[in-house]
Amino acid sequence: MALFKSSNPVMQEKTFQGTVLEGISTGEEMSMKGTMNKFGILILLMMGSTVFSWSQFYKGGDPRTMMYIGVFGGLALALVMAFKPKFSTFLAPVYAILEGLFVGSISAIYNYTYPGLPVQAVALTLLVCLVMFLIYRYRIIKVTSKFRTVIVVATSAVALFYLIQWLTYSFTGSAIGTELTSSNTPISIGFSILMVALASFNLLLNFDTVEKGIEMKAPKYMEWYCSFGLLVTVVWLYLEILRLLSKFKD
Repeated sequence: MALFKSSNPVMQEKTFQGTVLEGISTGEEMSMKGTMNKFGILILLMMGSTVFSWSQFYKGGDPRTMMYIGVFGGLALALVMAFKPKFSTFLAPVYAILEGLFVGSISAIYNYTYPGLPVQAVALTLLVCLVMFLIYRYRIIKVTSKFRTVIVVATSAVALFYLIQWLTYSFTGSAIGTELTSSNTPISIGFSILMVALASFNLLLNFDTVEKGIEMKAPKYMEWYCSFGLLVTVVWLYLEILRLLSKFKD
C-alpha cells in the first residue's frame, strides 16, 4: 500500500517506516499546524541567507562560492535526512540556510542580467503554490495511484536528464540538451513550461503526503522532515519559473 509514494525523493513511504506505520506511537504526533509552522521557519531562514548571498554578489563577491556551498552542502544534508529522518529536527534548518545561499546567488545573477526578474518569479511561485493548494484542498485534481505513478516517472526522467547534463558540462565543458534548457526557442520555452507544470504537480503529491502522515499519526519530527520536502519542491518550482521568465526576456 503505497500511501506515501511521491516523486519527491525525500517524501517516500519508506521514510515513515519505524514510526506508527509499524505500530509504534510516540504519543506526540505530527499535525498540520505544526508542519506549516515549521515550514514557515524554514522559509524565513532561507530568506535570511538569500538576502545575505544576494548582498555579497553586489558587493563584488564571487557568486560561485556561495552557490557551491549551497548546492553541495545542501545535497549532503538532504542525503543524511533521506536515510535518517529523525535528524531533520536539527538538519532541516541548516539545509534551509544553505539553500538560501544558492537561491540568493543565482537570483542575483539573474537580476543583474534581467533587472526585477527574481521578484516576478517569487510572485508567480507564491501564486502557483496557492493555486495548487486550493486545487488539492477542493480535490479539483485527485491524487490517485495512477496520477502518482505518472508524476514519479516524469520527475525521475527529468532528474536523470539534469544529472547527465551537469556531468557532461563538468567533464567536457559543453552540456547536452542546451537547446532545451538555455535557448529561447519555442521548444525550449515549451520545455520550461512543462517543468513548471511538473514541479507544480509535485506539490499536490507533497500535500497528500503530509495529509496522510497526519492521518496515520506520524511522529512529531516528521513535521520538520515534511517541511524540508516541501521546501525542496518550492525551490525547484521557483528556479523553473525564473528560467522560464528569462527566456521570454531574451
